[in-house]
Amino acid sequence: MQQSISTLWLLLTLLLIKQLNHFFHLWKLHTAPNCSIVSVSNYDGLVVRSATKVTADVINAADKLKIIGRAGTGVDNVDVDAATKKGIIVMNTPSGNTISAAELTCALLMSLSRNVPQAAMSMKQGNWDRKKFMGAELYGKVLGIVGLGRIGKEVASRMQSFGMRTIGYDPITPPEVAASWGVEPMSLELLWPQCDYITVHTPLMPSTVGLLNDASFAKCKKGVKVVNCARGGIIDEDALLRALESGQCGGAGLDVFVEEPPKNRSLIEHPNVVSCPHLGASTKEAQARCGEDIALQIVDMVKGNKLVGAVNAQVLASTFSQESHQLIKLGEAVGSVLQSCTTSKRPVSHVQITTQGRSTGQTCLCYQGPEGRDHNTGRRYM
Repeated sequence: MQQSISTLWLLLTLLLIKQLNHFFHLWKLHTAPNCSIVSVSNYDGLVVRSATKVTADVINAADKLKIIGRAGTGVDNVDVDAATKKGIIVMNTPSGNTISAAELTCALLMSLSRNVPQAAMSMKQGNWDRKKFMGAELYGKVLGIVGLGRIGKEVASRMQSFGMRTIGYDPITPPEVAASWGVEPMSLELLWPQCDYITVHTPLMPSTVGLLNDASFAKCKKGVKVVNCARGGIIDEDALLRALESGQCGGAGLDVFVEEPPKNRSLIEHPNVVSCPHLGASTKEAQARCGEDIALQIVDMVKGNKLVGAVNAQVLASTFSQESHQLIKLGEAVGSVLQSCTTSKRPVSHVQITTQGRSTGQTCLCYQGPEGRDHNTGRRYM
C-alpha cells in the first residue's frame, strides 16, 4: 500500500512538472517527519501530506518558495502565519478526503453501537460470548454533529438512512442550509443534553481545542458515545478518559490523537474505545483525489487560470490583476455595509447590489429591510 501511494505521488509530481513545462520546481515529501532547510531552500513549490511538518524555520530559510500545497484538508502541520508573513500561498484540497472521512465516521458510529471490533477480537481468541457484546440500534437515536461542513453534511445524510435524528452546531453554516440537509441547527448548550451520539468535524484552532471537556460531558446524557475523525485535541483526552471511567461516556471512536502515535495508551487500551491510526483519508480513492487536486490547483495558479483552496487569503493580493484589485475594494466596502446591517437594531433580510458600467464605473448598494423597503430610495421590493 505504501509503495503504491509513493508511486502515485511520483506520477502526480511528474504530471505537475510536465504541465508547468519545468518552470516551477516542485519538491515533494511523503515520508520525512520534518522538512530539510537546506533541501527546501532551492525550490519554488512544496507539496506535503499530514506527517510532514513545515515549520517557521523551514519557511524562513526558503527564499524562493512561493506556494505550499497540503494534499489533504488540515493545515495544522504547516506554519500558516509564517508563510503569510513571507507572502507564500498555502493551499489545501478541502474536498479530496470528504467521502473517506465521512465513511470512517459512520463505521465508528456503527462499531460503537454493536461492539463489532471487541466481538471480532473475542472470536479470534476462541470465545463465543453473545451476552457480553449486547448492543443498541441506531434507529431513533439522536446524533449530534459539531461542525457542519463537507464531512459533517455527508455524515448526516448517511446516518439519516439509519433512521437517526440529526442535530448540529456550526457558527458559519446558515441555519436554513443545515435544515435543508435534514439537520436541526442549534447551540451547543441545547445540543449536548439531547445526544445519544456526538461526532466532531471542526478544524483544530484555539476556539475548538477541548470543545468536549469535563463541563460539556457533564451536560450530556449518561452513556453518550463520541467519535473524533477530525483532529486530535478537539475532544479533551483526559476529560474523555474520566468520562469513560465514570460511565458518563459510554464509548468513544477515535481516529486522531493529540500526539500521534500516542505514547499514553490509556484511551487506546480502554475496553469501550475503538481506535484507528489516523485512517480518515487512508483510502485509494482519497489519496488519488487529494494528489490530483493539489497538482492541478498548483498548475492552475501558476498559469493564472484560477486559485482554489488557498487558506491564507491575506497574501493573495499580489496574484491579482489591477482590475481585480478594484473588485477587492468593492468587496471590502460591501462587507463593511453588511457588517453595519447585521449589527443594526433593524435586521436586514435581503441585499441587492447594482453595478453600472465597467469595473471603474459607478457602483451602488441597496439593501432591503425587514418590511421590504429600499432604505436608500424608499422603493418597496415585491
